[in-house]
Amino acid sequence: MKLDRLSIKAYLGIVSLILALLIPLIFGFSHYLLTVLILMLVFIMYASAWNLLALSGQGSLGHAAFFGIGGYTSAIIAGSLGISPFATILVGGLFAAFIGVLIGLTCVRLKEWFLAMVTFGFAIIAHTITTELSWLTGGWDGIPAEKLISVTIPNYILYEYYLVLLITVIVIAIIYLIMKSKIGLALEAIRENELEAKVMGINVTKYKLMAFAVSAFFAGVAGALEIHHFGYITPEVYGIDLSFLPIIYCISGGLFTIEGPILGTILITLLDEGLKNFGFTYERFVIIGLILVLIVIFLPKGFVSIPEKIKSMLKSHS
Repeated sequence: MKLDRLSIKAYLGIVSLILALLIPLIFGFSHYLLTVLILMLVFIMYASAWNLLALSGQGSLGHAAFFGIGGYTSAIIAGSLGISPFATILVGGLFAAFIGVLIGLTCVRLKEWFLAMVTFGFAIIAHTITTELSWLTGGWDGIPAEKLISVTIPNYILYEYYLVLLITVIVIAIIYLIMKSKIGLALEAIRENELEAKVMGINVTKYKLMAFAVSAFFAGVAGALEIHHFGYITPEVYGIDLSFLPIIYCISGGLFTIEGPILGTILITLLDEGLKNFGFTYERFVIIGLILVLIVIFLPKGFVSIPEKIKSMLKSHS
């Protein structure tokens, strides 16, 4: 029986999940490997959150603002009240979503690069405010954050990996359901033609704000998970590089798809770590940059379009 594309994607998803569960058992409980995998999962969430916003036709060049706000909120509450990070991570995400709605309200009528520049400016503002509120945030030095799993527990990094994996699966499942629901269809309609979407009776402002809120929430959750993994947070979390990473991952993997951010994050991270281990320092950025240029030119739909490219090539030669 011939499998349709949806069934193939479902099987690939299941195989990928099983592989993710078995990697620590296959390669051993290496602290370095598990750290790379944990950060990879965090950025899969972060990139998927950015991709959801892009699905509505809204571009963000300052998503690190929500990433950092979620991290700082969670760290401050957990540290000052002595609450477990398991509770404060969600609070960090909710506060990031609240800020996301405020930003969305101020620039919901802006389009494309105008909106992108506003979000970029907001990330700079968030960075500045954080450094000025040194009595709360520690200023440039930052503040400590509670670890997700206590380091006193044997193989704590392994438990942390499986916890982040579980959260990542839940986040991806929620984003998938949103993208395949009426909300996802409305967001796509807005991206394709906002005027036609309005004529069809779609409340454009409502759906744009919804996309901003959900995207900011998951970005905040991802930021909180990262800082509770490292046990420390500084204003560097608002860095320009962190704002551009989800864009790189989504474009290389495939925009507006559920698997694009996942594939892009995995492949670019593996490439970056591989080059680093081979002794490339700053040179690896040049190499990755060149690869991204080639992807944009020859694979404008990202890595996810490779099977279709191969299929069309085989048809043309047959």
